[in-house]
Amino acid sequence: MTDEIETESPTRDPKGLLAHMVTGLCLVLSVGHLYLALFPVISEFERNVFHFAGFALLAALLYPVLPRAGLKKSRTALAFDIALGVIAVSGATWMALAENAIYDRGVRLSTLDYVAAIATILAGIELTRRVSGMVIPVLIVLSLTYVGWWGSLIDGVFSFRGLSWETVLFRSMYGDDAMFGTIARISSTYVFLFIIFGAFLIRSGAGEFVIDLARAIAGKLVGGPGLVAVIASGLTGTISGSAIANTASTGVITIPLMKRAGFPSKFAGGVEAASSTGGQLMPPIMGAGAFVMASFTQISYETIVAVAALPALLYFLTVAFFVRIEAKRQNLKPMESDGTTLWMAVKRGGASFIIPIAVLIFLLVSGFTPTYAAVIGIGAVIVSSWLTQNPMGPRAIFEALVMGARNMVMTAVLLCAVGLVVNVITTAGIGNTFSLMIANWANGNLLLAIFLIAIASLVLGMGLPVTAAYIVLATLSAPALAGMIADRVVVDAVASGTLPMGAQALFMLSAPEAVPLLAEPMAVTDARALVGGLPLEVAAPLRDMVVPPEAALAALLSAHMIIFWLSQDSNVTPPVALAAFTAATIAKSPPMATGVASWKLAKGLYIVPVLFAYTDFLSGNWGDALTVFAFGVVGTYALAGALQGCMERPIGLILRVFVAIAGLACLWPDALIINVMGVALVATLVVLNARGVPLASLRTASGGDI
Repeated sequence: MTDEIETESPTRDPKGLLAHMVTGLCLVLSVGHLYLALFPVISEFERNVFHFAGFALLAALLYPVLPRAGLKKSRTALAFDIALGVIAVSGATWMALAENAIYDRGVRLSTLDYVAAIATILAGIELTRRVSGMVIPVLIVLSLTYVGWWGSLIDGVFSFRGLSWETVLFRSMYGDDAMFGTIARISSTYVFLFIIFGAFLIRSGAGEFVIDLARAIAGKLVGGPGLVAVIASGLTGTISGSAIANTASTGVITIPLMKRAGFPSKFAGGVEAASSTGGQLMPPIMGAGAFVMASFTQISYETIVAVAALPALLYFLTVAFFVRIEAKRQNLKPMESDGTTLWMAVKRGGASFIIPIAVLIFLLVSGFTPTYAAVIGIGAVIVSSWLTQNPMGPRAIFEALVMGARNMVMTAVLLCAVGLVVNVITTAGIGNTFSLMIANWANGNLLLAIFLIAIASLVLGMGLPVTAAYIVLATLSAPALAGMIADRVVVDAVASGTLPMGAQALFMLSAPEAVPLLAEPMAVTDARALVGGLPLEVAAPLRDMVVPPEAALAALLSAHMIIFWLSQDSNVTPPVALAAFTAATIAKSPPMATGVASWKLAKGLYIVPVLFAYTDFLSGNWGDALTVFAFGVVGTYALAGALQGCMERPIGLILRVFVAIAGLACLWPDALIINVMGVALVATLVVLNARGVPLASLRTASGGDI
């Protein structure tokens, strides 16, 4: 069994001296980043170079050039891998040391500068291929050659006057969005420090506490084992930065638990994959996405995690509804208690989870930087572990530091390399062009724009981890999406006839025939068509004049949150569905069938982003957010019942249609009367269904199985 796993693994299992080298390097990287977080004795650029160089060497040692089992053990292959790691370290270090000299020469590269820059980029491309496949390396090559060569050979909107190769190399190294720029900064601070924080939580036994807590809370409820998976995965999302790692860690406990309770194996795997994916949406950490989003939007981290709480809860409730409904449909009984009470779970291991998370949230709310909060949070894990049955001594601390670095290898190499693509996108203005194309294709239809972005996200997710997919897609499409969301305010002003005179004058540039109509109210559909048809050079200044700053900020946050949520779908959507395939391995179920089940269970990934676009869910107004949330809870329950063919009892095809319509009515934006009618209809149907009366006559087909 061990040989089989080793053969399938793309990584090398270091032994002897190599194992000591890897362990020592992991320790140096973790301790070094923690020290630089507290005492920034070198520049940000130099820290980013240290970050890439260290993880590049670690990736070269752990990810062999040829991952087949026999070749991984080859001395020649190992020598080549070590040489590649040394080249990456040497090239990146040279670029850090040569920065001042390059500026002193008037931004001119010497021969050694050329060699070092090219070596660094090539090493980054090769290591990215090893850790994440071919998609990003191909994008890097296409991007760099586009601005240096073939962009000037094409016609149309993507034509680009080529830069000299010297300029391309310089910008790739020293640009704000380049290999050692903004995204590398995010990776070397927020992301890595929270990965270390998560490793300390896991080593302290917080993972076991999460399972015990979930069992104590939900074990005795209908569908209890499935609800345990939902709760455990949601809480583990505050620890793990990966849906796949989340699935693997909690799934080995929750999936067998669900199967023993009577859930079909593919459903059990789907529940774990869908729940683990939601872990990346759960504040306060949200994987790496919250930090990347804060950097992209310049919206504070605290604001992002505050408004993300209710949507994340709605997502988990949606999965929980599917679990409960399936348990009702299968007539499954609550699981027998193992004797663990809520107090026993907290007493046994709660301190090592609750205290650090509470300290982390307190520091973030108090205005401390996420970097500082993460370091203090790590200290809080160590101290609080001594209040549990698993106190962390020097050995445990050492193991957590090494674990954190090893868990970061793929993310660090990938995020630094993605900077090369993002740098080209910003340099060449491709993001604005792509955004304009989305706006033109959607023709003012926000729902169509979200659909197009969802398709692009799914395609990107087939070859990229979700964080990289979010970065690329946000760079390309967030401006267009934010503008279309902000246009809701413009449409309301046009429809109500309250458009300011200065804004009315802008219509003279593209739609002079509409100017006489602007002084009077008009139908919302007519106003939407009029605003949607404006060219960008008119629409952009019109938004600046009409949309209040707080509404524009909410639109920007909504756009990025939509893209971030949709970027998660590759975890649960066939044909890739990596989290679902991981769950299928544990559940011993067909991978593609488990992928379909997880896709069905994760419907919140598609419903909630639509609410972001059309409602005030992320406006920061808690009254509005709670209203949307309340109607969303009822609406998603109804849609889950319609998809599963069951509520309190199985329902037939005709009734499923009625339930689906009622659910959509609950979710319909800016229509309070329709929402209330939808809630009333859902409540009525549930009561009648529970009593098993008149509705039986509508039961023309049994509920379907996932």
